[in-house]
Amino acid sequence: MTTTPRVDLDALLDRSRAVITTLQQPNGAYPASPTFSAYRGYCWLRDGAFIADGASAAGEVASASAFFDWCAMVVERHGSRIDEIVAAAAAGAPLPDDRMLPARFTFDGSLGDDDWWDFQLDGYGTWLWAAAEHAARHGVDVGRWSAAAALTIDYLLSSWQRPCFDWWEEHSEEVHVSTLGCVAAGLAAAADSGLVSGDRALRARAGAERVRARIEQSGVVDGHLVKWFGSTAVDASLSALIAPLGVIDASSDLGAATLRAVSADLEVDGGVHRFLADTFYGGGRWPLLSCFLGLAYAASGDRDSAQRLLDWAASTATDEGTLPEQVAGHLLSPEHQQEWIDRWGPVANPLLWSHAMVLRLAAELGTNRGEVAA
Repeated sequence: MTTTPRVDLDALLDRSRAVITTLQQPNGAYPASPTFSAYRGYCWLRDGAFIADGASAAGEVASASAFFDWCAMVVERHGSRIDEIVAAAAAGAPLPDDRMLPARFTFDGSLGDDDWWDFQLDGYGTWLWAAAEHAARHGVDVGRWSAAAALTIDYLLSSWQRPCFDWWEEHSEEVHVSTLGCVAAGLAAAADSGLVSGDRALRARAGAERVRARIEQSGVVDGHLVKWFGSTAVDASLSALIAPLGVIDASSDLGAATLRAVSADLEVDGGVHRFLADTFYGGGRWPLLSCFLGLAYAASGDRDSAQRLLDWAASTATDEGTLPEQVAGHLLSPEHQQEWIDRWGPVANPLLWSHAMVLRLAAELGTNRGEVAA
């Protein structure tokens, strides 16, 4: 096994903080990747929430807070749409997918006019969870986000059972276990942190328990979590339900079996594939997914495996210290690589989400070198 020298990791952590904070927009939005053709000009709630969590864990308090300010602005801007969605669901006539909220917004909070695989619920749970984690970590007052959190809770409670696109903008016809994990984490965190209170907090806690129960009832095969209801395959995003989201206890039989299944099916020499049928850019290994699996191992007490995964993720950095979305050293579907290059150009690099997950796992393992002033 090749181990990244500590001095190189220190430099990469410094570079990662700089990439995230210097590319962040003045209003708090994080670009997914500043130059990649299909991502340019957009901020995802899901990616951004995990970026903010990594920044927060690395001590970039002001950066993370600014992102959650942006989330609150976006949600409140589209509050009337949420009211319409909630009312339609309550009346038994849910709105069609193209009327639901999107996964990504332009930096100014607009819906954007590009065709995209947009209806995704995961980001709405994830931003609530990440905001609560950030507030607890740094003593930030959550009151500034309460109005948006209330709208988000209502949206999730009205819609969580619906099929939608997954983390990878695929399979809108399925109910995805990682999506439900993000929803459960967000509902519980919002209630427990004081982001919402009173009856809404009670409904959020009850909703989180219903979502967890549904995961355990319909999202488990052979003792481990699966990609979607009715599937037998695993997806690397499932690691996040163990850590950092904490929806599944790492020490439980379900957590341990899921870790084994993800590692056995998707990990190759420390690099982690999304899922076995992946064809995107040939189906390479993703640094950010190595970090999610590393966080899950760390939560289980296996710090050696977590460090090995961090070392591999760090080893994918370019000479300029930037981290890509995926690397091509071990492709599942090499015959599909060129079609994506022809369509969108080279793989996204830098990807802020990759940088954030290296920061997050390094912080978990105690290898971050201290906080940067807020």
